[in-house]
Amino acid sequence: MTPGFLSRTLAGLAQMFGRAPAKPGPDDMTPAMRDLLAFKKTPDERKRRKEAIKAEREDHSTSNKWRWRRWASIVALNGLFVASYWLDLQLVEGALTASRVVGFHFADLNSSLQLMLAHKHVVINLVIGVTTVALLYVLVGGRTFCSWVCPYHLVSELAEMLHLRLAEKRLVKDHALDRRLRVVLFVIFAVLAFVSGYTLFETISPVGILSRALVYGTVVSLIWVALLLLVEIFWARRFWCRYVCPIGLTYGMAGTVAPVRILHVAENCLHEGKCRDVCLVPHVLEMTKLGFGRETETPVGPDCTRCAMCLDVCPTGALRFDIKGLTRRSEAAE
Repeated sequence: MTPGFLSRTLAGLAQMFGRAPAKPGPDDMTPAMRDLLAFKKTPDERKRRKEAIKAEREDHSTSNKWRWRRWASIVALNGLFVASYWLDLQLVEGALTASRVVGFHFADLNSSLQLMLAHKHVVINLVIGVTTVALLYVLVGGRTFCSWVCPYHLVSELAEMLHLRLAEKRLVKDHALDRRLRVVLFVIFAVLAFVSGYTLFETISPVGILSRALVYGTVVSLIWVALLLLVEIFWARRFWCRYVCPIGLTYGMAGTVAPVRILHVAENCLHEGKCRDVCLVPHVLEMTKLGFGRETETPVGPDCTRCAMCLDVCPTGALRFDIKGLTRRSEAAE
């Protein structure tokens, strides 16, 4: 059965909730993808691709264009909260968990769910804030929050750089956990909020802790953030974001059908794997492996954070930003 919008969406959601990606059979591919795969397996094309990969690996120059843009976005957006509070501008009030921007309510999806479960009633301002945020991320892609807004993402990325350097020297080793742990913890935190009337997750979430610390200057809880970063440096790469944080799930669901996404163009791909090496959620890039693509042009699934680190390292432009219905493409991937 060749992929369509519904099957692709359901597969992306299943992958986000922990299902391992599966290699497609010939019947699961579009005719164009089958033809392209057959061409890529020809002796001449294999030779050309190996030579291109060798040349690319010898060229150590890398781009950080998208990384700098993301970092600037995180600093600027969180800086608005800080400046507005300390300079008493009253343009942006609150923190990332719940805020009011020039009169419009914004509320984090997971935090609002936890709060309403704990108090066992619906708060109108939270409903308004959640609706505003959900509509925003339905447009731009849910997990864009993780890489373009979340302050913990920035410090975790710095910790990841240190982890990778130590790993190169064989001083540390990454311990991969089951991705389904995030789903289990999502349910556990929700049940605990409902039963206890207390939002435990908000107490330990480094996202909220950092946001409140930046705005209000509370520093004691930063000890917990520091401990998490030590875990990520010395034990499990991106431990919180990959295996624990349920915020990514809620935003991923919100942005499942977002028109803004990253697109994989198989024709341009060398399949050398650098994109998966840098990706926060490498399972979403399984189609970049030779023989794993179902379409010649595939939008990356809802668990993608749109961090664009894969774009920075891709030497051929096989990965690019795409706006559904606006970006011109050679093959529809509706």
